[in-house]
Amino acid sequence: MTLNPDLIVRFSAIHRLQWEEAQQKDVILYPEGMVELNQSSAEILKLCDGSRKPEIIVADLEQKFSTSGLQKDIFNFLEIALKNGWIEQH
Repeated sequence: MTLNPDLIVRFSAIHRLQWEEAQQKDVILYPEGMVELNQSSAEILKLCDGSRKPEIIVADLEQKFSTSGLQKDIFNFLEIALKNGWIEQH
């Protein structure tokens, strides 16, 4: 699978994104286990709510953190998330 910038991104229904108090970080929970996320990855996945295309996620995060030039890193992470089944596109 390859990330399509023209399609909306949403978090997978078979995974759950939540704050894990024991690890003091956001995690992805799924039937086979858990993936610990760094803050950047969690911020990206929180915006995968089924209402945004990848470029809007980039714009929202650049605005939130008052920065620019995040597209390459965000697109790379979304590609990994898509291949791991954490997100879907429609």
